[in-house]
Amino acid sequence: MSLNWREIDLILGELDLPGSRIQRVVQSSYDVLILELYGKGRTRRLLIALSPGACRLHETSRGLVKSEKPLRFAEFCKSRLINGYIEDAIQLGDNRIVRFTIRQGKNRFRFYIRLWSNAANVIVTDEEGTVLDAMRRSPRRGEITGGRYAPEGELPAEGAKGEYHIRELPGPGSFNERIDAWYAERGSALSLEALREQARRIFEGSMGRLQSSLERLRNKEADYASADRFREYGDIIMANIGVIRQGDSWLETDNFYTGERIRIKLDPEKNPAAQAEQYYGQYRKAKNGLTEVREEIAAGERELAELNAALEDLLRETNPLVLHKRLRTRGSRVSGAVNASSADRKRPGLSFRRKDWLIIVGRDAAENDALLRNQVKGRDLWLHVRDYPGSYVFIKQRSGKTIPLDILLDAGNLALFYSKGRGNGEGDLFYTPVKFLRRVRGGPKGLVIPTQEKNLHIRMDKERLKELERCRIEK
Repeated sequence: MSLNWREIDLILGELDLPGSRIQRVVQSSYDVLILELYGKGRTRRLLIALSPGACRLHETSRGLVKSEKPLRFAEFCKSRLINGYIEDAIQLGDNRIVRFTIRQGKNRFRFYIRLWSNAANVIVTDEEGTVLDAMRRSPRRGEITGGRYAPEGELPAEGAKGEYHIRELPGPGSFNERIDAWYAERGSALSLEALREQARRIFEGSMGRLQSSLERLRNKEADYASADRFREYGDIIMANIGVIRQGDSWLETDNFYTGERIRIKLDPEKNPAAQAEQYYGQYRKAKNGLTEVREEIAAGERELAELNAALEDLLRETNPLVLHKRLRTRGSRVSGAVNASSADRKRPGLSFRRKDWLIIVGRDAAENDALLRNQVKGRDLWLHVRDYPGSYVFIKQRSGKTIPLDILLDAGNLALFYSKGRGNGEGDLFYTPVKFLRRVRGGPKGLVIPTQEKNLHIRMDKERLKELERCRIEK
């Protein structure tokens, strides 16, 4: 709920801003601006929020929160308004537009705060109404540098003032103090309640997918843990090699390990020795896979614990501005779209930025070869689907970091999706550091033979792929 015109009048009356000097301007996000003012012997912070449904200005006791990088409008305000004095601070009729007249040296500026939920903005003009800059640039409205904004002569007639009243808010102190506390606790998109719910949604989505992945890995661990039965089958087949005939589909005999009667499935196309070797091969693969799966489970459990700890830390934050900033950072890492840098635009293939990890996909032999030659290094991880032609997928290594299970599953899904095996919905992959790839002399472009590779079974996860698409770097 945004402020109405009566509440804005009351807030301006309590603040008594004329004569205050602007000491500092902080823009914590694209819709929140804070002016640090000195006047009447004390320093105050004036919060201006353009959040939909919560447009407002009021004094705040919350700490200043800087943006991760300098924001354009804040930098403009610092260059023009710092050390300027507010000569007047009025609301224009009942239209929820506040105007500060600010004098800095020989210059005067008009600082307009428009608190309309569907078109909120902060606009700075000179005395003639020429726009110098706007917090939200809108060419359609002419709210860009060089445009014109002088709402005093363009506002509609004042409405029926009796339709609005000042809300009764709980707690002690002035209306400014009570409105600050009310919005901080539950009153807007920047309230602690709303921000904590947002934090839960962001983290619980990642944690849910991670828990599902761990469940699949634990099922696989249980299968691998019974790997000894494959060796037993091979031994039993070799012991009965004289009684098995070509074309048999089953061997029914005594299990000399347990003394029980047993039926072992056979491939009618293979001779007994090849049948035994197939089971021995499954035994070796399961034994090797058991170690890898347990390593992946341990990595996944560590990541899940880190996510839980990070969520609990966020939920303990009591300053909504700090929590808002931290969530914006976290959200961009989890699922936000990432703008392409110069290096991103030049890189062949598709690139995805996920939780600070870069995943690169080569879509054909030429892109695979170009990535191998110019974009990846020895410790970067390479993934490819077994038995099907398809993309090379790379995870760029980060110094001192172990690739999390969730990122490995992201890359695995991309490898399966961009392969001829995607129609199966699942498939086996192998992965290894780039330094263990060997080029085939005289072979086709991009062809490599992996060594020291590990195995990964992937089931296509449509929700994960949708999230990855949102993390794709546009070029």
